Amino acid sequence: MVISYAKSAPWGGGRKSYDVGMGHDRSLVVGEQSVEALHPHWKTLVGPVLAGIVIVAALLAGEVLIPSGRDAAVERLAAAVVAVVLLMWGLTFPVLRWRTTRYELTTRRMRLRTGVIARTGSDIPLSRITDVSFRKTPLDRLLGCGTLVVESAGEHAEIVLPKVPHVERISSTLFQLVEDERLRAAATVQDDRRPDPR
Repeated sequence: MVISYAKSAPWGGGRKSYDVGMGHDRSLVVGEQSVEALHPHWKTLVGPVLAGIVIVAALLAGEVLIPSGRDAAVERLAAAVVAVVLLMWGLTFPVLRWRTTRYELTTRRMRLRTGVIARTGSDIPLSRITDVSFRKTPLDRLLGCGTLVVESAGEHAEIVLPKVPHVERISSTLFQLVEDERLRAAATVQDDRRPDPR
């Protein structure tokens, strides 16, 4: 199902229609489209996964090394409880944090969303972005990620997003979106300066 919105052009040039599909993100404004949506690179999960493997290995070693006796069941249960708590803290929370961190580029803004329980969001209009660059270490080059640096006018000044997958492609896409937004804004200003035909 498609919902259609109609909007009158400011210079009286008729009506402009925007089609919004059922899967449309309601947090986008009419006419805005999502171009790229991504999470931090999977390398952010390497440390927590390795920690999880170490915790499970330690639990298994503890189960084997606990001598049999009348208190062995209680000691094994205590070791299992400690391992589960450590896994929840050391593996589950980082995975949830990775999953709930989202970087999105739209045709109008750059959106940043973070937080597992309490959510934090930041939107930077493309018209405020003044520079886009990236950095890649040798390891980042091997893994296909890097750090995206976005400079903007106003309160955000410089935004550094580490561990962005395909950072070169994302950087060039963001640069193109910023240029498209500047052209769109310039066209709007020219259209506003047109004399009213009435």
